[in-house]
Amino acid sequence: MLTREENDLLTQVGPGALGGALIRRYWQPVALSSEVPPGSAPLPVRLLGEDLVLFRDQFDRIGLLGIHCAHRAADLSYARIEDGGLRCLYHGWLYDIHGNCLEQPGEPEGSTFKDKVQHLAYPTAERGDLVFAYLGGGEPPSLPPYEAFDVPPEQRSVYKVFQDCNYLQGNEGNIDPQHLSFLHRLSRPGDLNQTLNTRVTAPHLELEDTDFGIRIYAVRKVDEENTYVRVTNFVMPNLAAVAGDAEGYSINWHVPIDDTHHWRYGIRFNRTQPIRPQQNARSEEIGEDFRLIRNQSNRYLQDRESMKNRAFIGMGPNFVVHDTWATQGEGAIQNRTTEHLGYTDMAIAAARRMLLKAVRDVQEGQDPLHVIRASDRRSEDLGIYVRNDIVLPSSVDWHRYWENDSVREMATSTHR
Repeated sequence: MLTREENDLLTQVGPGALGGALIRRYWQPVALSSEVPPGSAPLPVRLLGEDLVLFRDQFDRIGLLGIHCAHRAADLSYARIEDGGLRCLYHGWLYDIHGNCLEQPGEPEGSTFKDKVQHLAYPTAERGDLVFAYLGGGEPPSLPPYEAFDVPPEQRSVYKVFQDCNYLQGNEGNIDPQHLSFLHRLSRPGDLNQTLNTRVTAPHLELEDTDFGIRIYAVRKVDEENTYVRVTNFVMPNLAAVAGDAEGYSINWHVPIDDTHHWRYGIRFNRTQPIRPQQNARSEEIGEDFRLIRNQSNRYLQDRESMKNRAFIGMGPNFVVHDTWATQGEGAIQNRTTEHLGYTDMAIAAARRMLLKAVRDVQEGQDPLHVIRASDRRSEDLGIYVRNDIVLPSSVDWHRYWENDSVREMATSTHR
């Protein structure tokens, strides 16, 4: 349980909010690369309570500017992309990707007025089929070198989906290992890890602090001879890395639009081979507008008849739909002053403590955890190792299985 003040601290993300100041210290996805292909129109975006415009100029450079022209506040998402920048339709002012005002056609010849105008602009980077932005002050940190960014495009899939709630409850759902025993139950008949999650509903949990956040072990005793182990990672400040198959893992990145809405970006990758069509199933329920087809307005198309003998929640097999129902149902901003946390919520409680400390660190002028600088040798290897869910002989120490090839070879992968 949090106090109202603590809850506000972590969930308010707009300009001037302390929780927002924390998230601004990290690079955040602002769009899929496919949303701003060469020759595309400017894209209006809202990020951390700010209205902005994203564009790719004719030199393939990406800019992120304040959406309202510095002259008289016209909407730059309708602007022309030409002459090395974004030209306002109202009076022709031209801005480059850095917010420099290059032209003011209405000013007298020889005027230096344009040199006095600096439009709001944020640094951007493009990697792994995503466009990132840094909204913090000072020198931007290094973009984290997650494995998913460096594999060939055919070995990676990305998606995004609108979430009608605060970002924090979205990410807290990722680090709740026990919900797998109920929320996703019976959604994939024959899936071994779902069978094991359903059979053992009270996992043993252990947490490990890391350089990036928290590693979460959920251990289920299958029988006297075997143990089922799942590792999930809370990654500061607003993402999670969760088990995939034996050659990769998935990232769920919850990016605040404002206090009451966010985007969930999903990244899945394979280290050795192309992504198979069935591995893209999570995006099948997402429409062209990045909204779920099953949603609150149609009650997620819940099939009560199927719940009698074929399904647990009756909302189809897609985990994104399940997760969205759970987190959006908590309200636009979950009231954490009335909750009752139990044993299986220990990772959520630990993540909140870590976030609150990080907020204090920022206020004291320090880099919070997992802000990576070029001089930081740890940037070469973040240690975010997420192996597939695995069944180990009970005699094997499961604590380090995920980084020990010989142990993994004697284990049973639940994804085979």
